[in-house]
Amino acid sequence: MGAVTGRGTEGRTGRRDGARALLRGGLAACAALALVTGCKGAEPQPAPATRSGAPAPTSDGHAVSPLRNPDGTKPGLAPLTGQADLAAARKLIGTVTTKGRGPKTGYDRDEFGYAWMDSVDGVPWAHNGCDTRNDLLKRDGQNLSYRKGSNCVVTAMTLHDPYTGRTIQWTKTHATTVQIDHVMPLSYDWQMGAAHWPKQKREQIANDPLNLIPADGPANGAKSDSGPATWLPPSKTIRCAYSVRFAQVSLKYQLPVTTADKQMMLKQCGG
Repeated sequence: MGAVTGRGTEGRTGRRDGARALLRGGLAACAALALVTGCKGAEPQPAPATRSGAPAPTSDGHAVSPLRNPDGTKPGLAPLTGQADLAAARKLIGTVTTKGRGPKTGYDRDEFGYAWMDSVDGVPWAHNGCDTRNDLLKRDGQNLSYRKGSNCVVTAMTLHDPYTGRTIQWTKTHATTVQIDHVMPLSYDWQMGAAHWPKQKREQIANDPLNLIPADGPANGAKSDSGPATWLPPSKTIRCAYSVRFAQVSLKYQLPVTTADKQMMLKQCGG
């Protein structure tokens, strides 16, 4: 009985040694071919890192960098990560002028026209038969559904919200889950100089796609009329792009920002 047991142990040992040899050989072959073909079942690789060591943000393939979207007609707000883009962002923000925030006296949303207008001259998509809100939902949304008989009124869509990084399955029956954010808030505009504009120009900044981003409703509510020094998108990866867009609106409409806001904008882009 003992002899039989010994032979069985040797057989099992031999089979284990053989299996190990085959495994070592397979791993060696995998390592040799990895750069060319990859190996199925190999350990997953970490996401590429930025210079800070944090995982690089991913894009949904739909959103566009604000540096490549100067009129706001292209969809979304893609992160800025490359050193050249970050340097370009800082240069752009650096040209924004500053001043103190004026009084809010006399501000009313109606001073910027009713929401949402299709009759404002001088902005993209004006007079196209579709109001500004639906123009923005069509710009940034995907998998769009429309009201029966309409090619304007969006009733459902998928939104990759840049502010939170969430994907929102939106329907018109729960409309406030997505709100249209004025990047440079209208009351902020009023305090920084728009109080002295003709009403037509105020209507332009209120309906200009450059100043408008569909976003998570609660995040937009938390922002209220804050500048970048007191509110930034919850998703840190988008904060430089958001700062660039804020600067683009400021420059287009020749509205200054506060010194604290400008410093915060520069900081988000590595300045």
